[in-house]
Parts: sequence; structure tokens; C-alpha cells
Amino acid sequence: MSLARKTLFVTGASRGIGLAIALAAARDGANVAIAAKTVKPDPRLPGTIFTAAEEVEKAGGKALPLACDIRDEQSVEKSVAETVARFGGIDILINNASAISLTGTLATQMKRYDLMHQINSRGTYMVSQKCIPHLLKAENPHVLNLSPPLDFDVKWFANHSAYTLAKFSMSVYAWAMAEEFKGRIAFNCLWPRTGIATAAIQNILGGEDGMKRCRKPEIMADAAYVILNKPAKTCTGNFFIDDEVLAAEGVTNFDKYAVSPGTPLMPDFFVPAEGARTVVGRT
Repeated sequence: MSLARKTLFVTGASRGIGLAIALAAARDGANVAIAAKTVKPDPRLPGTIFTAAEEVEKAGGKALPLACDIRDEQSVEKSVAETVARFGGIDILINNASAISLTGTLATQMKRYDLMHQINSRGTYMVSQKCIPHLLKAENPHVLNLSPPLDFDVKWFANHSAYTLAKFSMSVYAWAMAEEFKGRIAFNCLWPRTGIATAAIQNILGGEDGMKRCRKPEIMADAAYVILNKPAKTCTGNFFIDDEVLAAEGVTNFDKYAVSPGTPLMPDFFVPAEGARTVVGRT
């Protein structure tokens, strides 16, 4: 398996899972377009597009830092065009950028609702749309959305329906586009079984204690690496769970991914119960 000389367009790649995937590809000598909003350091959010580019280059890849707001069509079009001009095309799209607010109906401000749907739903759709013409020219094109299996158990909706719908929209688009572009571009989703140690956990969901109950972003990067190396014509329309992907590759010990080995792990949202009948598009 190798992503050498492949060009990845990664949204939200200045930190967290997006950066981890970028670095995994960079170690093969891949080209990485880092499409994200953070251009100046933020004390609550580590990393910028420029620090991420430095890490990609140090890992062995070629980086293109792009100040890109995926809510803005012109910004996306400009970033895609710059990527193609620099690297000659796009082989892989990682739809990673996302916004979260785990709030109920009365507590969800409409500006927060709009943000989640503009980034998660509309942004994912738009970035995919702008990259598809270039992906169609690639040898083994993949789109990977970091979004969950479509488990329509009401428990996932009851307490934060706005977020759930925005996140599920990403999965619906991958599911639909997998069929629309079947045999030409692979569209898949990848989701973690446990919490992943990112800024969202640190600042919103669990603080330091929550971080200790998470796995590192590298588990998602390693799973993504496996998926992106599969044949696009046959590996499409799937809703993958990170440790299932790696287990299928022979990984049996996941302790290296734990932030605090031996600490009970925090289960993530949206992971279906075994045998769940509400799941769409997952076997």
C-alpha cells in the first residue's frame, strides 16, 4: 500500500484527525492541500494551516496551506483551483471539517444551527462537487467523509437533533454519491468507535478527564490509510468503524492508540448496536 505522489485535499487539516490523515499520507510522499480556516494561532485550538504544512513537509510530503472557508463557494473554488495548479490534479478528498453543538431544541441558537449545517452538510456537499471533476480524472479516486453510520435509532436524535442531522447529512451524501459515481469514484464514511482526543473533546465534551478516555487521532489516520489504498471501483458505499478496519488488516492490540492505556474508553455517538436494524447502507 502506498499513497506516494497522490494528491489529497483535506478540509479541517490544521489539527486533529484531518492533520493525522495528512501526515499518514505525507510519510508516503503524498501531496497534501491543507484546506482550513485557522491562519493565526488560537490558544484554544492548536495548529494553523502553516504549522500543519510544516509537519507535512517534515514527514516527507509536499504541502499547500490554503485559507479556505468551506461555507464560501468562491473560497472553495479558489482552493481547489490552486491545488490542481500546484499538483496537477486531485486523487483523494477528505471531508473532515465539522462543527458541533450537542444542544437540545430550545438551547440551540439558530446561528449555531446554521453553522453546523453550513459546514457539515452544505460544506461537504460543495467541496465534493468542486473536487469531483478532478477526481474523475484520477487513477484510483477516493472521497472519505468523516461521518457516522446511518443508524436511525431515535436515541441519537432526541437530545441534539440539529447536530445529528447535520452529521448524518455527510453520510447521506457519501451514500448517494457512491451510487451516482459507482465504478468511477469511491465514496465512503469513516467513524471512530470511541472518543478521539481532539479539540472538541478538550473544549466541549470532556476536558482533561475526557481526553484520558479517548484514543489518539492516529487510529483514524491508520484506518483511513487502509481505505484509501483499496480499489475505488469495489470499495465504495461503506460505513466503516476505525477499529473494524484495522482488525480486518490483522491488528489485534489497540493499546498503542489509547491516550491513557488501561483507562476505560469513552464510546462515541452513533455507533450502532450489534445487529441494529435501523442502520442504512451498512452490512
